[in-house]
Parts: sequence; C-alpha cells; structure tokens
Amino acid sequence: MPFGTSSTSPDPSVSHQAQEAREALGARLRGFRKDAGFASGRAFAVATGWAESKVSRLENGKQNPSEADIRTWCVTTDRPEQIPDLIATVRRIDELWLEWRRQLEPGAEERQKKALPVYARTKVFRIWHPTLVWGTLQTAEYAAETFRQVVDYYEIPDDVEAATAKRLERQQYLYRGDRIFNVVLGEQALYTNFGGPEVMLGQLDRLLAVMRLPRMSLGVIPRSAPIGIWPGNSFSMFDDKLVLVETYSAEFSVTQPREIELYTKAFALLKRSAVYGTTVRDLILAAIQHFDQMPRD
Repeated sequence: MPFGTSSTSPDPSVSHQAQEAREALGARLRGFRKDAGFASGRAFAVATGWAESKVSRLENGKQNPSEADIRTWCVTTDRPEQIPDLIATVRRIDELWLEWRRQLEPGAEERQKKALPVYARTKVFRIWHPTLVWGTLQTAEYAAETFRQVVDYYEIPDDVEAATAKRLERQQYLYRGDRIFNVVLGEQALYTNFGGPEVMLGQLDRLLAVMRLPRMSLGVIPRSAPIGIWPGNSFSMFDDKLVLVETYSAEFSVTQPREIELYTKAFALLKRSAVYGTTVRDLILAAIQHFDQMPRD
C-alpha cells in the first residue's frame, strides 16, 4: 500500500459509507422494478437477459452497478429520466472506494501530489498508525524504501525518487502556520524494519527531533499497554471533515459526520493508552539501541 496515511482496515471490502450508499441505490432500483410490474427478480432477469443472482446482488447492495447496468435498468423499468441521477450516484460510490491499482497506474508520485492540497487546508491532524512511521515524519531513506515496496507490490512504474521528493514536501507544514499535529504510533512502528538498521537509526533519530516541535504531540502506545479499542485500524483525520483509510487493495474516504465522530472517539481512546514526552524518548532510545546492535550487511 502507499504507506503514509494509514494501513489495513478491519473490513477491507468496502467502507461503511460506500456500503450505505450502495444499499440505498439498490433499494431505489428494487422500487423501480416493482413499480414497473416485475413482481420478482427472476422476471426482471428474464427481461434484461441477466442472471437472477445479479439482480439480487444489485438490489441488496452486494454489487455496485455499472453505468451500463443503470441505463439498462432504467430503460427496462421505463424510468429513463432517472439515468443521470443514478449514474452520478454510482460515480460517487466509486469515489468513496478507489482501487490503488487505478490510482497508482501512472506511478506513486501523482498520488503523493494529490495529498498536498489536503495538507495545506488542514489545521488539526489526528494520525494513528500501529506499525509504521507516518509519512510526514519519514526520512527520505525510509520513505524511499516504502515506495520500493509499493512499486514491487502493485507492479507500477518505478518513480521512487520522484514520489519520495513529493512526500517530503509535506514536511513544510510541520513548520508553517499554526497547524496542530496529534500523532499516535504503536510501539511496533519503532521496530518495523524498512531498509535495514542504518535506515531505521536515521528514522528513529528523526523522531527524536520532530517530537520537540512546538505543535507536535507524538505519542506511542507501548506494546503491553492496556487498550480501550482494537488497535489494528489505522487512519488519518484531517480536521473534522475527512478521514482516510488505506487497505492493501484500495483507499476510502469518510466524510459523513456520524462516521467521523466514531473515528474521533477511537482516536481519543487510543490516546488514553499512549505515553508522551520523556517516556516516548526512552522508547525511541531503546529502539535505537536495538538497531545499533544489529549486524550490518
């Protein structure tokens, strides 16, 4: 995945928001079908030449219809005037759930470039990652290693150098304006080995430096700390307007206020388990000692 905002979600098939929209769309399609006199999905399947299972999946929100499906459905049910509205709905659902392969097709740099306007607008950042260092705090060497994995995993054009440079542009916001950065990492993030001990030593030293920034709150959840919520769902919050969650296959955005409130609550629970200040410094120094003792290639 394009490491740096978050990682795997507990349900990597679809976001709750996209699923709700899909189910609402399916209910509308079912209503059109019944109003047109098709008493069953089987009858509608015969009229369209589709499999009955496809009709069921579309009506129950188990499958996102294509734009061609929408046109066929509306013409068959004599609702052609609904085509533009329903196609717009389908496109909105697609926007909520973006496949990485499609986003990364031109390379990783373009995806990093798209993040910059979001960072420029955001005043308060809330970042949770249990297993790796947040992209904006990464060194060039650590970031380059994550992008090498992205290039290999998704089999995309190798633009590691350009993507790394674009990611490092985010760091300007650590020093400009009055933005507030609330970052919580799992202790594992200090040990997940990207690039070997030299790269990790540089990255850990970078964390020691950035934790002293005046508007940076860097917390770490020790591996044995009591925790109030399942920690595996990493995410990035931008003010109270947007949450981004990444999985191995896709990225989805959360914009509905009631869902954002859930992430706000989750972040507050995670913070309760985190340590700060000199305790974080001690954890980082312990990780430095660990990598310092590792054999070099």
